Amino acid sequence: MPDTPPNDDEFADLFSKLPTPRDQAPTSGEGASVPPSRRAAREAAAAANAARDTAPSEPAAPIAAPVPARTAEDAAEPRPAAAAASSEPSAGAAAPVHQQLDALFSGDAHSDRGRGKSHDRDRRKSRIAGWVIFGVILAILGGIVGGGFYVWNTYEDKIRAFMGWEEPKDYEDGIAEGDATVTIVTGDTGSTISTSLFQAGVTKTDTVFYDYLIKTGQNPDFQPGVYTLKQKMSSAAALKALEDPSSRRENTAQLPEGLTMGSTLTRLADGTGIPLADLQAAVADTSQYGVSATTLEGWLFPATYTFDPGTTAQQVIKTLVDRTVASLDKAGVPTDQRERILTVASIIQREARFTADFYKVSRVIENRLDPNNEETHGLLQMDSTAQYGYNEINKGTASSSAEALANDNPWNTYLHPGLPIGPIANPGDLAIDAAMHPADGPWLYFVTVNLDTGETIFSTTYAEHEKAVAQWQQWCAANDSADC
Repeated sequence: MPDTPPNDDEFADLFSKLPTPRDQAPTSGEGASVPPSRRAAREAAAAANAARDTAPSEPAAPIAAPVPARTAEDAAEPRPAAAAASSEPSAGAAAPVHQQLDALFSGDAHSDRGRGKSHDRDRRKSRIAGWVIFGVILAILGGIVGGGFYVWNTYEDKIRAFMGWEEPKDYEDGIAEGDATVTIVTGDTGSTISTSLFQAGVTKTDTVFYDYLIKTGQNPDFQPGVYTLKQKMSSAAALKALEDPSSRRENTAQLPEGLTMGSTLTRLADGTGIPLADLQAAVADTSQYGVSATTLEGWLFPATYTFDPGTTAQQVIKTLVDRTVASLDKAGVPTDQRERILTVASIIQREARFTADFYKVSRVIENRLDPNNEETHGLLQMDSTAQYGYNEINKGTASSSAEALANDNPWNTYLHPGLPIGPIANPGDLAIDAAMHPADGPWLYFVTVNLDTGETIFSTTYAEHEKAVAQWQQWCAANDSADC
């Protein structure tokens, strides 16, 4: 017969180990006896102990040994005290039983508590290990994400080109909206016209129109003048509009702020059809326009003009000068201060990249002109003035050549203190107002550190200015800009 398998129930095993009081006398039936009283039991236990002490050679009855029922033959024989005492467990015999019970339960309890504490420690260790692993994973993911952002921001254009994700550089046909005015002047090429189209909001990028001409192998003969186009045109649509005679506005000239008198006259000739020589002769005599200055530099107000057919060169120039006088009067410029304000305003117009900086640049000019300023000693030191005097103001760069800075002419404010002898360009309304109302501030220097956005830093000390110049040089080193 196979052995009985161990009980899978740990509580069943536990109770199976409990001792059974096998020496308990029967409580009914034959041989049953009435249990002695507690006192009698104590006396019997004491007698039993005394008997063991006096008879050590006799083996003591096992505590758990069963007591046989008395037969009729030995009923008459007196029962030994030790035997009588064995019908109830003695105090001495009860102790081991209780110890076994206590040991049985307490042992398991201690074991359970030990296992519970060990299990709790393991769980705590597991939780700590889990959080550590989770933190490591987060750190790795954070590094990957941060590195990804850096790589994308640094090499976005190269990644797009490699993956073929580049955004279209040209607008699609059919989305053109609004009106835009573009001027083509004598000497313009496909590259300069491409820039003009982008600045007017016609094309999407600076070079896309020129790239289109190269790609399609076209070399149109662009006619100077002012053209009305749409914003957000494709390069193909823009070219078609520029070649359409109906897009050209007759007798119209578009003059942006900051043009010199020479560039202004060229645009007037291209837009109106008036010979350039006639316009140059018209500006030679300043007295016929009520101007006491020796030249009309700064007096030909920038705007878009449309003239009636047959308008003479003198009439065209008078229209522009009158518009300048109106702007001076609006800004509250006294008559005897007109030339000075136009000179300051022309420098502001050429130096400031953001119109919001016009009033701060005006303050820098006034602060530097103070002859008692130990930092500047009255030297304005503006690149635009040195460039004008050396005839490189239209070169399109923010910095001056060494030759321009060293050339001794009345406009070179690096060599001569105070303002130059006259305006260097034609300022607009805002520049004239800024010249009359400079902002409050201690600034003595400023430099545009990002020529794309126009971000400009204003400084009070030369040490601060040198740090800003380093930022500008760093930007120029990282960007292929003709303005540098």
